[in-house]
Amino acid sequence: MAGNKTKPTGIPPADFLATVPDATRRDDAGKLIAMMERLSGEQAYMWGPSIIGFGSYTYKCGKRDESAPRLGFAPRGRETVVYLTADYDRRDEQLARLGKHRMAKCCLYIKKLADIDEAVLEEMIAGDLKAMDRKYPRDA
Repeated sequence: MAGNKTKPTGIPPADFLATVPDATRRDDAGKLIAMMERLSGEQAYMWGPSIIGFGSYTYKCGKRDESAPRLGFAPRGRETVVYLTADYDRRDEQLARLGKHRMAKCCLYIKKLADIDEAVLEEMIAGDLKAMDRKYPRDA
């Protein structure tokens, strides 16, 4: 059985962001990196070819241990995807106040940060990190 294909790489996030064609998505990514580094206390690094992650955690996948970023996002072609856990306090209430977005399971899709309330996004990220701390111990 194959393991997780999304692993940390040695590519600096700035190098990846230079390849993002949309200027708004690039600028938004810079703001998200600053916000997520501040909230998580972790430095940004690439996971796979397009996910910018912060920290890591280990989870069980069958009998294997797998790793993933504790927090992350990806500037995709049409939207930026912020990866959040599905089960933290006040998520639904915060989503109602966030602004223009769409949500699918653990993926928050945002066309541009100007469409949302960034303070609410910060609340959501902080809640997500607390939920991660409760559910998964921090990797060393």
